[in-house]
Amino acid sequence: MSRYTATVKAEGHLVDSGTLSAAMDQIVRGGGTFEVSEFKLGSTNTEVSRAVLGIHAKSEKLLDNVLDHLVGLGFYTDTVSQLVLKRAPKHGAAPEGFYSSTNNATEVFLSGKWRRVDKQRMDACIVVASVAETRSECRKLRDVKKGEWIVCGHDGIRIIPEFKDRARSDFGFMTNDVSSEKKVEWVVGHLTRWITKRKGKLVVVAGPVVIHTGGGEPLARIIHGGWVDALLAGNALAVHDVERALWGTSLGIDTRTGVPVEHGHQNHMRAINAIRLAGDLKAAVKKRVLKTGLMHSLIKRNVPYVLAGSIRDDGPLPDVITDMNRAQEAYAKHLEGAEIVLMLSSMLHSIGVGNMLPSWVKTVCVDINPSVVTKLADRGSHQAIGCVTDVGLFLHLLADHLGKKSRK
Repeated sequence: MSRYTATVKAEGHLVDSGTLSAAMDQIVRGGGTFEVSEFKLGSTNTEVSRAVLGIHAKSEKLLDNVLDHLVGLGFYTDTVSQLVLKRAPKHGAAPEGFYSSTNNATEVFLSGKWRRVDKQRMDACIVVASVAETRSECRKLRDVKKGEWIVCGHDGIRIIPEFKDRARSDFGFMTNDVSSEKKVEWVVGHLTRWITKRKGKLVVVAGPVVIHTGGGEPLARIIHGGWVDALLAGNALAVHDVERALWGTSLGIDTRTGVPVEHGHQNHMRAINAIRLAGDLKAAVKKRVLKTGLMHSLIKRNVPYVLAGSIRDDGPLPDVITDMNRAQEAYAKHLEGAEIVLMLSSMLHSIGVGNMLPSWVKTVCVDINPSVVTKLADRGSHQAIGCVTDVGLFLHLLADHLGKKSRK
């Protein structure tokens, strides 16, 4: 018999979601063996299942490796009183063996009770104010202060995955064998219901393709309707929106005819210069240099926006945050309280946002490239759906659907 053993437990839709089979597979692939000590199957959509597994391994290292993987599936060790806390050795660094968080709701066993971790996000550590403290939060490594208590190992940690309901009412339509056009209509219909019934924020993440495909105008309509609570993007979205507002082109292409205009390749630089001469985007709107467009709508409606810089930016516009740490912090601030995030043809910005979101936030990814949709929809959230289509077409349909509704 293996010398090293541990007992793990889990509750939830363990069979429906494949969690139990995934756990068993992970144990065997990790070099361990298991026995099912207890199993109770939930018999209704709301009743959860419960499993207790005994894990055996030939070494402590193999056992620890298996347990680390099982924690991510929602299993937790029976030794709940052994939450391991170690002090951070220096600013911006955690102790060896620190627990790296996921985007799923997480609890730690503090002061004799399971307590929810605040500011849930993936790829962070968990900081506890003191050994006797009852509050904890996820913190990026760069924000850790020397001497803070950091959760390490896997004992006393419990993850609560976003299990799919057996009925899967919101997601079942995505598995139907219907045309792409029909799927777009259905996604827009579901998204419209989500948006109009939500209690939290709708945050839009958008790339310049929104402007190139004619999606700027319908997105501006959605903003004017009061549906959007924040927009997160990069320099290019704003630049090409301004270019279209001032010269009717995007990347030098006439957005009405689709025909390149003479010297049109210079227009995006002229757009940047026009905003710089005005001061910034808000000054350009105030001075009536910028009279239409997506950015104009955001500013007139007082909807907050963040433009994060990158190494490829021309200009950039004065509004762009070029310090990446500051840009991430600004993104995170406006994602607080988000219930729905709409990701529009911007893989890198969307992945960055996905890393900041807890798994219970509904995310909808729209892109013409199927691989982008797959990559973003598989970021670990069961509340994510993807739609492969032209983003301009999608936004026109969404604007028409929301135009028939009123914001309560």
